[in-house]
Formats: sequence, structure tokens, C-alpha cells
Amino acid sequence: MIIVLRPGSSKETAEEILSRIEKMGCKPLYMPGTERVVLGAIGDERVLESLQLEGHPAVESVSPVLAPYKMVSRELHPHDSVIKIGADLEVGSNQFAVIAGPCAVESYDQLDRTAEVIQKQNVKCLRAGAFKPRTSPYSFQGLGGEGIALLSRVSKQRKLAVVTELVEIADIDLVTRTVDAIQIGTRNMQNFRLLEAVGDTDRPVILKRGMAATIKDLLLAAEYIVSRGNPNVILCERGIKTFEQVTRNTLDLSAVAYIKQRSHLPVIVDPSHGTGVRELVSPMTRAAAACGADGVMIEVHVNPSEALSDGKQSLYPDQFAALMRTLKPVLQAVGREL
Repeated sequence: MIIVLRPGSSKETAEEILSRIEKMGCKPLYMPGTERVVLGAIGDERVLESLQLEGHPAVESVSPVLAPYKMVSRELHPHDSVIKIGADLEVGSNQFAVIAGPCAVESYDQLDRTAEVIQKQNVKCLRAGAFKPRTSPYSFQGLGGEGIALLSRVSKQRKLAVVTELVEIADIDLVTRTVDAIQIGTRNMQNFRLLEAVGDTDRPVILKRGMAATIKDLLLAAEYIVSRGNPNVILCERGIKTFEQVTRNTLDLSAVAYIKQRSHLPVIVDPSHGTGVRELVSPMTRAAAACGADGVMIEVHVNPSEALSDGKQSLYPDQFAALMRTLKPVLQAVGREL
């Protein structure tokens, strides 16, 4: 339920209404704006109706939130959210966020050299997986705790923010002590206990769309995190499974435009996993920028031919530099900047 207060309503009046909402066992939300104070109430619809707030002298209007995802919906939060990763990167702002790095942490030398490559392009956030959930049990599964330690070391030396994937709740303390943002991968998008666990932290969460998930599924997964008290969620379109076989997945850029209409959360795109084809990463990055995405997450490796994970979709350093050059005029055309 959305409750709009009349102009000039005091904070004490808002607090009195919020108290009534809370006493009825519902979740109260306080969202002051420049012209109006908006309150929210989330809970059993029958209980919300019994509040009968339409008759309150300070209430201008009361309307239901029709979307099943309440807190991530634009109905409840009409303005874009801006999520900060580290000291310098703001996702959802006029700045187009670029998060880049290898698929997996393999060694200190590999990680540091790749960090140097992205740093030369003024990229402020390094991505790399310490824990790697793989389809085959015989594939490289990541370095685990050793990988986290290497990420911490390189991020401090290079002064870069760090994103890595969290796979299970048991590792949450280790990961949150080290990284600036937590990635929830496609295989865990509907691991609801894990979503609730990251919702109890204060770390930004990059939530990737499941490979067979609908847009509604993705937004409801984000609702799990936000409803626990962590509003810092960034949605990531990373491609879905279709009948197509020439690409690893089908990158659904229409999802970006749709989500931007329905949700206030920032949306980024992963063209590396979205296509699985190195030569398609650059054009799909530019397409993501053109359709309104707030940023991209790209796999870059100093030597993709020797990568232990996803080498075929990782850019070489010179390809990444070329992409950053060709991205600038697209961003200028849509009113954004790197």
C-alpha cells in the first residue's frame, strides 16, 4: 500500500501513521520526497484495508501496490536507486559502470596483471570468482579461501573495488569481510535462504538472472533481499537458455528496458556469459549501453587461451581497450559517461 501525505504534513504525523501500520503487524516504510512525504505499508492485504487510512486528515491518497514484488517496484519507489560499490563507482547514476576481470582467480600474477589491464582503462571495479559453481564436477572449482585472500591483496594494492560470487551461506563472513559487492550467480538466483542471508548484510548485491528465469522471477528474488533490509541490489541480465545453439545463451536486452520501467533498481548486463562468444562481447556491450543498461560486467583475461574458466568468452587486453574506445560515443549519444 502507498500512502501519500498532504503537503505540509509533519514528521510527527508520519511517525504516528507508521506506528499504526507497525502495530498491525505490517512493515512500515518512510519515503520523504521533495514535494510529498510518501509512506508504504507491506503485509496482509486484509489487514492493510482495516487500517482505513483514507479518512486520516493528513492523508491525500491511498493506493495498493499491484506488482507482486513490492519494495523493488516503481509503484512504491518511483525514483531510480543509485548503488555505490567501493569509493568511486555509482551504479544507476549518469556514470556507466564497467566491472571487469577474469572469470576466476587463478594466481596472484594472473589476477594482478588483469587488474593492471582494466585499471589502464580507468575501470574502478575488479570482478573475479574465488568460488566457482560449475556444471561439471571435474571443471575448475576455484581457489576458495586462497582466492579471497588474493582478491583482497590485489584490491588493496591496485585500489580497486572488488566483486566476487558467494555460493553458500557458510562463506558469507569470509566474503563480506573482503569484497565491496557480492555476486549471486544464475544457479543461486532462487536459493532463497542465501538471498535472505545477503539481505541481512550491508553489502551491495549483484543478482544475476537465472538461466531459465522469467523477469518476474528475477524481481521476486530481488524482493527477498530488499525485504530483509538491504536495499543495495543491482540486477544483472546475463542471458537465458533458448533453442539457439550458436551462442552460449540468448542475451535478452528487452529485459533491461522492461525492468527499468517496472523497477527502481539499477540493471547491468553480462555480455560475456550472455553470448559465450568473445567476438560478440563488444557489440553486445554497446547494445546494452544503447538500450538503457546502467553498466556491464565483462570477462577480461591477460591470456584467455590459458584461462582455467571461460577462456572462449574472455577478452584479450587489446580487445578490451578497443571496446572502451568504441563505447564512449555510444554513451555520449545516450547522455552517459564512463
